[in-house]
Amino acid sequence: MLEPSNNNQLPTIPGKRYFTIGEVSELCAVKPHVLRYWEQEFPSLNPVKRRGNRRYYQREDVVLIRQIRSLLYEHGFTIGGAKQRLDGESTKKESTPYNQLVEQTISELEDILKSLPR
Repeated sequence: MLEPSNNNQLPTIPGKRYFTIGEVSELCAVKPHVLRYWEQEFPSLNPVKRRGNRRYYQREDVVLIRQIRSLLYEHGFTIGGAKQRLDGESTKKESTPYNQLVEQTISELEDILKSLPR
């Protein structure tokens, strides 16, 4: 997972289970209306909604929001580019036969490289 480079500048995430939209706004330095917009654009960002449509974000949501913020604001990605980058990271983690073959080949090549004289 891409780690936002500005995490040191943002407040640490408290050890709570749920966060309100106001708390997440402060933790991620993003306005609440931007968070609501990102929910529409990024399907993986899906806070729990309770009475009166109140949003409650979990720790994973806060980390994801920080990633999105980093991609958009620091790395200059568009919304579409950030979606592709995040989707690419999630599919990389899937263990398909093709991915396993590629990982095995890379491992074998690294072993060969280590055995070569320098």
